[in-house]
Amino acid sequence: MAEFKDKVVNLLKTKYAERLYKEVKDLPIVDYHCHLSPKEIYEDKPFSNIGEMWLGGDHYKWRLMRASKIDEKYITGDAEWKEKFMNFASAVEGAFGNPIKDWVALELQFFFGITLPLNSATAEEIWNTANKVIADKKLSPRKLIEKANVEYIATTDDPCDDLKYHELIAEQGLLKAKVVPSFRVDNIVLARDKGYADYIKRLSAASGVDIRNLDTLQKAITSRMDFFVSKGCKFSDVGVQGFPKRVADFKEADKTFVKLLSGKETDDSEFDGFWGYLYVFLGKEYAKRDMVMQLHLAVTRNSNSAMLEKCGRDSGFDCVGDAFDVSYVKNVIDEMNSRSGLPKTIVYTLNPTMYYPLVTMCGAFKDVVIGISWWFCDHKRGMYETLNTLAELSHIGSLVGMLTDSRSFLSYTRHDYYRQIVCDFLGGLATEDDVDYAVKVAKALCYGNAKSLVEGL
Repeated sequence: MAEFKDKVVNLLKTKYAERLYKEVKDLPIVDYHCHLSPKEIYEDKPFSNIGEMWLGGDHYKWRLMRASKIDEKYITGDAEWKEKFMNFASAVEGAFGNPIKDWVALELQFFFGITLPLNSATAEEIWNTANKVIADKKLSPRKLIEKANVEYIATTDDPCDDLKYHELIAEQGLLKAKVVPSFRVDNIVLARDKGYADYIKRLSAASGVDIRNLDTLQKAITSRMDFFVSKGCKFSDVGVQGFPKRVADFKEADKTFVKLLSGKETDDSEFDGFWGYLYVFLGKEYAKRDMVMQLHLAVTRNSNSAMLEKCGRDSGFDCVGDAFDVSYVKNVIDEMNSRSGLPKTIVYTLNPTMYYPLVTMCGAFKDVVIGISWWFCDHKRGMYETLNTLAELSHIGSLVGMLTDSRSFLSYTRHDYYRQIVCDFLGGLATEDDVDYAVKVAKALCYGNAKSLVEGL
């Protein structure tokens, strides 16, 4: 990364912040939660232009364009890439305060050597310059990963996935970075969704277990979990709307699951009990395998049903969910801790009003920590808010660190954004007497803590 004095985005306000940044700016990246495609990493097709590279699947940018009143034709429609790029430039030029404006500047500088701000007046020049770099260097997913000094990538994968691209990447030694799957259980949990019975048939086929009841569901889950672990999986994840309000025992949960599997109606209490039981079961199995459990809370999925039908999932129509009683999370974690084994756990919230109670709840359990600002909260103010809350109520050194949570191969500059914020935050608190200790904390927050979760890579 460029020296702070040369950076187009410089968030460092004190001499101590600059000192800390010098120590962390070139550390490798451990991206323990992202949505990159292992297929795209394996195939490694060079990008055709910066429009495709930037706008091919990045719903952050799509949302900004929609908020700028740009027609969907230029977002997910059939317009040419240059037309889409030009429209994106017009959205960015006035997006003051939105982190995408800073991310764009960092991406242009780091990957293309471009220091011009993106706007309607510079868009043509940037389009031509960036495309020349792409063509000359034949920029592709793996080249971008290697340039960003990425050491570890944990993708997001359904338990039914065959993981063939992870296998091919590992077998053929295609990257210095280790690319491993994460065990994402949303489709197992969403038992009231349309098509759930069909999903369970897929899980049966993938696991080789005929799923008829809760016992066979558990066997299928653990079979797939073992397969994922054999491919290097260290992280699990779930990010669905809501959270179970109670935990049923096996007998009740089994009865409810059989009803769900047959398509029968269940009331909220029945479903909550099954859902809570399933979370506790999963936690026990994660702990057995030394996997890290990630809980993504307070999200509302697919809010615009018409656009869901048109564009599909993950197209930029999710939003912040309502805050809910943190005791629900506490009860599930306490149940794991008391009865079945509590894995290392990272808890994220999309609703920032939940930070205070969640940070204090995490502090009641060993190896349960709050996650860095997630999604709609990963702007400057959101990250400073997370750091402040954690520092005041817990220990700043417990934060695992930054992740991209992204489908974009250019998003690794977000780690630099985060590192500047961490160094500015710590630099504003450090004195000459304790700045060396601040260096240790900065290194832990920018690399060491995440590295410790994946030791053995």
